[in-house]
Amino acid sequence: MPSLTTDAVAALGGPEWLTERRQSGLAAFERLGLPSVQEEVWRYSPIGDLDLDRFSQVQGGQAVTSGLLAPLQTIAGVVVDVIGGAFSSPLEVKSGVSVGSVTDHPEGSVLLGSIAGDNDALISLNDGLLKDALIIDVEKAVVLDAPIVIVHHTTSGATFPRTVVRLGDGAIVTVLEVVVGGDAETLNVPVTELCVGDGANLRYGSLQFLDRSAWHLSTIGARVGRDGTVAQFTAGLGGGYDRCRSDVELAGQGAASILRSTYLGGGDQIHDLRTKQDHVAPKTQSDLLCKGAVSGTARSIYSGLIKIQKGAMRSDARQTNHNLVLSESAHADSVPNLDISENDVRCSHASTVGPINEDQRYYLESRGISPAETEQLLVRGFFKDLLDKTSLPVATQVVGDAIEQRLAEEGKA
Repeated sequence: MPSLTTDAVAALGGPEWLTERRQSGLAAFERLGLPSVQEEVWRYSPIGDLDLDRFSQVQGGQAVTSGLLAPLQTIAGVVVDVIGGAFSSPLEVKSGVSVGSVTDHPEGSVLLGSIAGDNDALISLNDGLLKDALIIDVEKAVVLDAPIVIVHHTTSGATFPRTVVRLGDGAIVTVLEVVVGGDAETLNVPVTELCVGDGANLRYGSLQFLDRSAWHLSTIGARVGRDGTVAQFTAGLGGGYDRCRSDVELAGQGAASILRSTYLGGGDQIHDLRTKQDHVAPKTQSDLLCKGAVSGTARSIYSGLIKIQKGAMRSDARQTNHNLVLSESAHADSVPNLDISENDVRCSHASTVGPINEDQRYYLESRGISPAETEQLLVRGFFKDLLDKTSLPVATQVVGDAIEQRLAEEGKA
């Protein structure tokens, strides 16, 4: 890895503890090495095609202009622009809410890896090469009406963003992360850690609109306390290879997780979603719905695990993945998994892969609608069903607009 080395770490600066963490992260990555398709969580992926020697770390950059950002900027309580992994800090939001750098945080040295801290190569690589980490702290019982919007402006080269969101007991907050920009020489490896206190409610969105030739390898880890709720929405429309790993640990009794996820692939894009719903405590609930479509020679991969640990009695877990395959050359893999170590639980999973429903197609075409218009209408309806079931209306508006734009462009092709 000549372009991403300890020399790069020395140039990043920061306090001694952060330099030591970077060195430890790179050492762990060198020990672990890049993942391979032999690992179940990387099965079907093109990870073997990733050549890290192609990339050097981004040193600067500029803000990316995108019409998709306008609705978010209008409703945001605060917008954090992260350019090349760096941002301005601190930011004023309201009493009881702090948004700033990990280097300024009194607990900064112990925050990173408190959620997403397992033996994972990508997390170790992020540890080794992050410039800074954005820490959002919300005190007990604070309610923030307007969302915090984080915009990651991405350019050529490698970036390693890190975000930590911590909600005190009873707090209610919405956080949206949006990734824009990039090109064929872009590698983006973000890690987001979400800690939801007892009785707290976090609505979190991760929206990826990179150039359709970029590499995007993201990790989201969440831990939810007693009677807390995390509602997530992830969407991938850009990227040549777009991977999102989302793990949720339901650590407190009565904790709940809701995940809605979508992707739209065209050309030779690959969209890859891996999830884990980890029920640790009793009476926990998780509900996952993922819907995606691929056309051209695009591929999608969904692999999800529901894990019910011993003692997590009366847990309720649902996992559903539906895939539309819009051309003969497109392909979708769907692999749901259950790991249940307790008897008194309810678990279900469902998976479908296939083309547009022929009965629906026949009905519309028999009423004079052209085949092309019919397909567009049915694809729109397929995504609308998911977006209507998502509790982040501003995020779904942005994603819905982006899907409409893609469908219109492909309809003219």
